[in-house]
Amino acid sequence: MHLDTVVQGLARNAALPPELVRRLFPYRGGFGDVAGRPDLTDDMIAEIIAIDDDWLTHALALNRGLPAAFRMRLAGHPDPGVRTALVAAADDAPRELFERLLPDPDVRVREELAQSDAVPADLRTRLAADPEPAVRATLAQWWTQAPEPVRRLLLTDPEDTVRAGACATYYRRLPHPVPPADLLPALLADPVTRAGAIRHCTLDAGTARLLAVDPDDGVRRELADHPDLSPSLRDMLAGDPSLRVAVRVFARQDTPEPTRTAIHARIVPDVPAADPLTDPGTPDDDMLDRHLLNALAAVELSTLRLPWVTADPLPYVDSPYACFRASAALSGRLPAPVVTRLLNDEESSVRTAMALHARDRVDPATAERVDRGYRPVKRTRWRPADEFPLTPHVLRRLATDPDPRMRQLVPRDEDLPVELVRLLAGDPHRTVRRAVAAHPRLPLPDLTRLLADPSESVAAAAAANPVLPAGHMRHLLALAGL
Repeated sequence: MHLDTVVQGLARNAALPPELVRRLFPYRGGFGDVAGRPDLTDDMIAEIIAIDDDWLTHALALNRGLPAAFRMRLAGHPDPGVRTALVAAADDAPRELFERLLPDPDVRVREELAQSDAVPADLRTRLAADPEPAVRATLAQWWTQAPEPVRRLLLTDPEDTVRAGACATYYRRLPHPVPPADLLPALLADPVTRAGAIRHCTLDAGTARLLAVDPDDGVRRELADHPDLSPSLRDMLAGDPSLRVAVRVFARQDTPEPTRTAIHARIVPDVPAADPLTDPGTPDDDMLDRHLLNALAAVELSTLRLPWVTADPLPYVDSPYACFRASAALSGRLPAPVVTRLLNDEESSVRTAMALHARDRVDPATAERVDRGYRPVKRTRWRPADEFPLTPHVLRRLATDPDPRMRQLVPRDEDLPVELVRLLAGDPHRTVRRAVAAHPRLPLPDLTRLLADPSESVAAAAAANPVLPAGHMRHLLALAGL
């Protein structure tokens, strides 16, 4: 048995009796999960603070149900990690907590305050004058809707990192800010803010030509998006050495189709380039950088969603480019035959986009097919079945499906027949056993067997199942010496 993992699962078990919760306080494995429970009483919290274990106290500070009085008490804790965790979980904390932590001597605490939308605006404003540039840069990235005097202060900060954060191509919050018009000339002239300023500027021909040869490919990428770009510069950037620049030209409405086709062939060639990580030779840093940037360009291409295609979708529903078809699927104004065609598209991204924008056309068979074929470009826990729950009839049929990814869905049926629950508890694939280990109808013999599963994640899920009897919980704690 993975006893440490089982104990951590027990710490998250909603049915753990209070006297057993207390028995977990001396446990020094894991990350102090028991201190994150929502059912801690005041005396339990006081006991945890008195123990003063690093992991327990840190987990307690992250507990969003922590009463305000205990938050204030932990605000004076000597560990800056605890104080930082307090801010991270302080969505509804009293003003007094932020006032106390605002002059904190540790930069990490003030950076966390700069990120937090829970901090009152008048207090957050003070961070624009923080002596540490990292705090001001964090504020610039996260507080995108700061009052104009604050944005001006950050946009004209003497530190490059702060100005770069205040005038960027990417921010941590939406909507992105628009710089004051009178600052744009200086922002465009400044190398660290140039890329972020381009989209907000009206460009004359001379300026555009200079930007087209800027050594920073981030500048050239932003230029490639700009509506004032001339056809000659557009065509020049289509052949840019950086594929991430070329993909921006690909996405333009005014790009000629032969040019678009040529860019697509560069990014998604018929014969993929050799992977330097698996090549028998020793790759140099430049080769690795190019490979990474090319891979990023391919991801960017596949995830493009083009508003101009969505606005006029019918010419693009048969496009050879999946991103165009997915963009067309977002329109919500497609004829029924087109919707059917896109729900059956060869590309997962197109099928999924169409399902999400034609919910009334997604029957159980379509929902299953879209989920079965879902292949995300980026790693994600979301899947179409989260949005289109499969019926109990479908889920029960999937219990014997050859694909473990589909069998993982079956325990979502809380009324699943016991014989199917037991079947899944013996599944050869750990992800299926992990999913069924939390099922409310799992028989006790199967549940106890999963506590000793070879997979730690399965054992932890079994230990967290509320149907586990209190006697078994006591026995497991005794085995762990608790």
